[in-house]
Amino acid sequence: MTSISFNEWDLEKHVADAIGQLGWEEPTQIQVEAIPFARKGMDVVGQARTGSGKTAAFGIPIIESCEPNSSTQAIVLCPTRELAVQVAEEFQSLQGKKGLSIETVYGGTDIEKQAKLLDKGVDVIVGTPGRVIDMSKRGHIDLSKIGIFCLDEADRMLDMGFFPDVLWIVEKMGEREQTLLFSATFPQEVLDATEEFTEDPIHVMSEDLEVEVPEIDQFAIKVGRLNKMWALGRIVASMTEKDQMLIFTNTKRMVDMLGERLDRQGVDSASLHGDMAQNKREKILDKFRDGSKKILVATDVAARGLDVDGITHVVNYDLPDETEVYVHRIGRTGRMGRSGQAWSFVSGSEIGQLDKIANTWAMSIPVVEAPDLPKGTKEMARLKEDWDEISDSFGMVTVRVSVGKRDASKLSLSDWIVKQARVPEVAIGEISIGDSESTVEVHMKKASYVIDVLKSREFEGRSLEPAIVS
Repeated sequence: MTSISFNEWDLEKHVADAIGQLGWEEPTQIQVEAIPFARKGMDVVGQARTGSGKTAAFGIPIIESCEPNSSTQAIVLCPTRELAVQVAEEFQSLQGKKGLSIETVYGGTDIEKQAKLLDKGVDVIVGTPGRVIDMSKRGHIDLSKIGIFCLDEADRMLDMGFFPDVLWIVEKMGEREQTLLFSATFPQEVLDATEEFTEDPIHVMSEDLEVEVPEIDQFAIKVGRLNKMWALGRIVASMTEKDQMLIFTNTKRMVDMLGERLDRQGVDSASLHGDMAQNKREKILDKFRDGSKKILVATDVAARGLDVDGITHVVNYDLPDETEVYVHRIGRTGRMGRSGQAWSFVSGSEIGQLDKIANTWAMSIPVVEAPDLPKGTKEMARLKEDWDEISDSFGMVTVRVSVGKRDASKLSLSDWIVKQARVPEVAIGEISIGDSESTVEVHMKKASYVIDVLKSREFEGRSLEPAIVS
């Protein structure tokens, strides 16, 4: 691709001066592809990986389109407070001395102070959907007069969690003239959603679209919910004094619960999720960054925008639903060329999702045993019997019984189990009859009881001698 310089675009003087002070000479590929169209006021859907300069790809056109007149002309929505702060800071750098009032609007901060700032008049808002909606309903943001709407990390903004909020905001923007959507990935369902609020958008893509998969050691442990603490204890026990661990869960409630469990075990950890006050979150992050806290339990709010070079271990206590989220999570370790480990806890029903993650990104994630416990170290939790560990993706446990074709048919064996164990027919899955042995699938919720029945009763005068097939 022919290289060009920022000078060739005849940018506004303040913006051109600011870019010069930043030391930027040539635009990145996504900037070359997106900025000319965005400057013309066209809707743009831009795809480029994190770190490719996409904030400036939408930031430069937005700054040029706005005037410092204390009326909100553009709004940028981000999935997290941390990202909103980063975007606002880059906007400030890019506008130079233009004088635009650029304010962040997100939860966890003093709502009255934020309201006063908005009431004074703001030219550009960078915020998270929840607080933007709250401030709109309170009358501090007039969405109906805003002309430019931008979504950063649109893949996350348009998933089922944020989509209703984004749609609410868009529908209130009656005078919207331009929509800009930027993201590292655009799954098909997100592309479908963009049609709801873009008009003949220009799709621009960087050739370097691969999400960077860090070169770290990745492992999975097949473990049920009851034994996750046991497995985590093994990994924590294997850490050295210099190591730091980031543990991801899928819910705020699990962050709190896991933090409490670690505290009870005497493990010095910190917790981070979206319901915490911003000043508390910043204090926790500072302690983690300076190494005074070695273990941080977090939701995906920390997956992007958290740059701590010392993280050596990432643990997916809960496996994420989205394959991209997995890559962003494990990307928190192995930074600056350092070595790192990523561990994922998967139940039998999640093996399919683990395979999907590995296949999507051409990664090797072997299922291994939990690390050995170092000598002289106590277990964090004792190992319990957990059907999640031996069930398949449909929650079925396979049991071998010592009857074959001469003694039973699929129907007679199924009917006998249903009658004797008094379980619904749907609790019994596939039955395979062999010459002298057979296998029966039983749903894990009924497995323990069914196996007890099989042990204690005879089928056609024969003992069944049930055994679990792992």
